[in-house]
Amino acid sequence: STEHKLSVAPEVDIMEYCRKEWRGDTPVAKKMRKGYEAVAQKFQSIRRVRGDNYCALRATLFQALSQATQLPSWLHSEEFTMLSENLLSKYDWIKHWQLKEQLGRKMGKISDEIKEYLILLRKKWKSISEIKGPIEKQEACDKLFKNEEEEYSLYEALKFLMLNTAIKLYNDDKNGMRVPVFSWLLFARDTSSNPCQLMHNHLNHIGHSGGLEQVEMFLLAYTLQYTIEVYRLYKYSTDEFITLYPNDPEEDWPVVTLITEDDRHYNIPVRMCQETML
Repeated sequence: STEHKLSVAPEVDIMEYCRKEWRGDTPVAKKMRKGYEAVAQKFQSIRRVRGDNYCALRATLFQALSQATQLPSWLHSEEFTMLSENLLSKYDWIKHWQLKEQLGRKMGKISDEIKEYLILLRKKWKSISEIKGPIEKQEACDKLFKNEEEEYSLYEALKFLMLNTAIKLYNDDKNGMRVPVFSWLLFARDTSSNPCQLMHNHLNHIGHSGGLEQVEMFLLAYTLQYTIEVYRLYKYSTDEFITLYPNDPEEDWPVVTLITEDDRHYNIPVRMCQETML
């Protein structure tokens, strides 16, 4: 069965999916059905995302790549591939970064490993964004997310970029510069009062023993310079039903849309409905 190998399952009709998942008359089932109905006003289908602890990274990256038409500016910069060396030279504690488990492979220097992941991220983003046809682009994404070795390397690159963003925000705040509100919240936690703690207690666990917390969704969005729009179905009929990360996004940031029933597992809505012609 190759089904479990598929990180992002083929699309199914949203309401069909909802009826199968949420039968019965409990208040929760009713609320979920209402939530899905609201999503179905805008999207026709849903793709189920594999539910391991990389789920939020997987859903976000898959959506970003499947609609990418160009390389984001932060992937262009000269020093991008030197990031791991530069950070390790300044912050000795980064040598405790938790790399993904390599099977039967001798570990190189940590900065070389991370550099490989960053180069792979740039390469894949570039090649997929250059594909013009939507069907071909989708096929290229599906193929990438079936290749476990590459897929998990990309998540490691994203996590390291999140650490880099957190370090920048932390230093900016210390130097009296304006930082987004989520940055204060990120470092107000007992478990992450500085970037070193954030790495040890949070980032190192993502994909292993935990997923992304709410405040880390902001960090991910900020890192990618994408607005992540999330339909949070259990918040249906409250003003948190559709949540934006960050909540004051830059106007020129692209938007990716996800669906969650519980803020832990994320799926992907696809096929925007054609606006009804009046």
